[in-house]
Amino acid sequence: MGQENVKAIKPNFIKSAVERAFPEQRLFLRSESETRFLRLSSGSQLIAISGSAVLVGWSIIATAILLMDTIGSGNVRDQTVREQATYEQRLNALSVERDSRAQDARDAHDRFNSALVRVSTMQSSLLESEARRTELETGIGLTQETLRRTIKERDDARDEASTLGEKLADTGLSDREKGRMNDAESTMDFLAAALDTTAEQRDMMAAEAAEAEAFAEAAINDRKLVELRNNQIFEQLEDALTISVTPLDKMFRSAGLNTESLLNAVRKGYSGQGGPLTPIRFSTKGQEPDADSLRANGIIDRLDRMNLYRIAAQKAPFALPLKSAFRYTSGFGPRWGRMHSGTDFAAAHGTPIYSTADGVVTYAGTQSGYGKLVKVQHEFGIETFYAHQSKIRVKVGQRVSRGEQIGDMGNTGRSTGTHLHYEVRVGGKAVNPMTYIKAAKDVF
Repeated sequence: MGQENVKAIKPNFIKSAVERAFPEQRLFLRSESETRFLRLSSGSQLIAISGSAVLVGWSIIATAILLMDTIGSGNVRDQTVREQATYEQRLNALSVERDSRAQDARDAHDRFNSALVRVSTMQSSLLESEARRTELETGIGLTQETLRRTIKERDDARDEASTLGEKLADTGLSDREKGRMNDAESTMDFLAAALDTTAEQRDMMAAEAAEAEAFAEAAINDRKLVELRNNQIFEQLEDALTISVTPLDKMFRSAGLNTESLLNAVRKGYSGQGGPLTPIRFSTKGQEPDADSLRANGIIDRLDRMNLYRIAAQKAPFALPLKSAFRYTSGFGPRWGRMHSGTDFAAAHGTPIYSTADGVVTYAGTQSGYGKLVKVQHEFGIETFYAHQSKIRVKVGQRVSRGEQIGDMGNTGRSTGTHLHYEVRVGGKAVNPMTYIKAAKDVF
C-alpha cells in the first residue's frame, strides 16, 4: 500500500513542478465587437519551449557542419590549386628537357654522320698508302734481286780480269785475249755505274716506304681517336634515350596499356621510312654492318620508339580536361548504391573544357542524364565523355587535338550543381579516369 502511494506522489510532484515553472497563461485577443482569450496550459508551454530549443539546437549543429564543410572545401581547393601549379611547372620543365634531349640526339647524330665521313676518307687514304707501300716493297725486292745479280756479274768480271792480268804477267796476251780483257774492263765500268744507280734507287724507295709507313701509322691513330669519340657519343645518346624512354614506358604500363600492341598500332599509321635516320644496312665496302653500325642502328631504333611513345601520348587521354582551378567532387566507383562511371570536377559556370587527347567527335548533343554531352573517339579503342555542359563548341565528325576547347562547364542533365562529369571508356567499358591522369603525373 505504501509503494502505491509513492508511485502516485511522483507524477503529482512532476506536475506541480511543471506548473510552478510554467504557470497557466491566458492570451487575450480583442476585436472591435468582442474579446476572446486563449488558455495556455503548463504542458503546452513546455512542449512549445522544448520544440523551440530542439529547433535552435538543430540549426546550430547544421550551421557548424556547413561551416566545417566550407572550410574543408577551401583547403581542398587551395591544395588542388597548388598541385595544379606544381603539375604545370613540372610539365613545362619536362617539355623543355625533352626538347633539349631531342636536340642533343639530333646534334649527336649529325656529329656521328660527320665522323663516318671522316672515317671513310681515312680508310680510303689508308688503303691507298697500304697499296703504295706494297708496290714499294715489291720494287725494293726487285731492285735488290737485280743488285745481287749485278754484284755477282761484277765479281765474275773481276775474277776474269784478275786471271787475265796474271796470265799477261806470265806469258803475255794474244790479241784475242787482249780483246777479252778490254771487254771485261768495259763490263766492269758499266756494272759499277749500274750499281751506283741501283743503290740510289734503293735508297729512294726505302725512304718512300718509311714515309708511307709513317703515314699509315698516323692514319691508324686518327682512326682510333675517331672510334673513341664515337664511343663517347654513343654512350651519351644511350643514356639520354634511357632517361627519356623509361618514364614513358612506365606511364603507359601504369595506365594498364600493352605497350607493344600500342606501339605497333602507332607504327602502322606512321610507317614511312627514309632520310637521315634510315638504318645502316651495309658498310662502305659492301660488307655486313660492323659493331658501330649495329650500335647506331640500336640508337635509331630507340629514337623511333621514343617518337612512337610521343605520338601515342598525344592520342591517349593522359591530360586533364580542365586548365583552370577546380576541385574533385566525386570519384569513380559505387555511389549511393549505384555505379558512378566517371570523375566529377567542380568549377565556375562556363569554365572551358578541353579534349584530353587527339580524336574525332562522335557525339555532340543532349542525352538523358548526361545533359549536353560530347563524346570523342581516340586511338587504341579509347573514348572520352564530357557531360553536363552549358555550351557545346564542336560538331560530330570534327577532329580535335589534345588541349583544344570542346565546350563550357554547366549544370544540364541529372546534376546537383555546376560540374564536369568526365568518363574514359576502353573497348566500351568505363575505367577510372584518374588512372590515366596519375600515370602521366610523373612524366608530364
